[in-house]
Amino acid sequence: MLRLAEHDWRPRAAAHEARIARLTEGHLARRDRKERHPVIDFLFDYYGHTPGKLRRWSPGAGIVLEGAADDPCASWTYMHVDAGSGAVSVDVDAFLAVRGRGLAFIRQILERTLERPIHTGCFGLHEWAMVYRQPEERRHPTWPLRLGAEGTNAVVEGATLACSHFDATRFFTAEALPRNTLSPSRDTMLELEQPGCLHAGMDLYRWAFKLAPAMPSDLVADAFELALDIRTLDMQASPYDLTALGYAPVAIETAAGKRGYAARQRTFGERGNVLRRRLLGAITAVQPRTNVD
Repeated sequence: MLRLAEHDWRPRAAAHEARIARLTEGHLARRDRKERHPVIDFLFDYYGHTPGKLRRWSPGAGIVLEGAADDPCASWTYMHVDAGSGAVSVDVDAFLAVRGRGLAFIRQILERTLERPIHTGCFGLHEWAMVYRQPEERRHPTWPLRLGAEGTNAVVEGATLACSHFDATRFFTAEALPRNTLSPSRDTMLELEQPGCLHAGMDLYRWAFKLAPAMPSDLVADAFELALDIRTLDMQASPYDLTALGYAPVAIETAAGKRGYAARQRTFGERGNVLRRRLLGAITAVQPRTNVD
């Protein structure tokens, strides 16, 4: 195993904590004021990973931290403290005993997604389908619909819904769901997941933190930043008017808006594929490919 001296790993841990502090300070301040945010809160409410856990730094599996017995990381689940040296490392055997099945599924969904081309053309209509013909029950009731209820309904009715992501379609209204040309489910995730899907890109954050502390924390942070960027487009292209928060709308009901959305969607798909390969490399460090299948 690679060993890191204290003067090597402590600055890395501090830099990670500072990075996450910058990314989450606005959310934490709003939380203290009990203010809701229609864009950012999703990353914490939906994924359920707290800023405190996100701040934790781990080098990932296969690296030993010298002189870390007095560090908080020594008490985390799946961390092993060497009684003789006081060095700390991820206990891979203990991790795999509990998380092995989850790791195998994550490896599979990452590999299967990478096999597929980046598809564009959904134009973020999942958010529109979530309010279709039920505007009074929308997820963000304090924010107006940019085109109003009837205008929103008209966009859905004039478009082709082609959402491949189950966790998005399960929030469709009852009237919108039959309009979707696909029927994603938990059982079809491996067949339908594709790298152009915004939700598949945001889910890379989920897969990364679910494998902590065996994943390097800089990888988790990179996945969080990608999710943050994707979520911004997700809500810019939504039917909500969020200009008061500084989010310029991406008018996907227009030809120019569709082009702009698809271009950014493709960029996110490419960024996501880079992270998928990095995640697969980190997973292999935990469980080499020859030990599975």
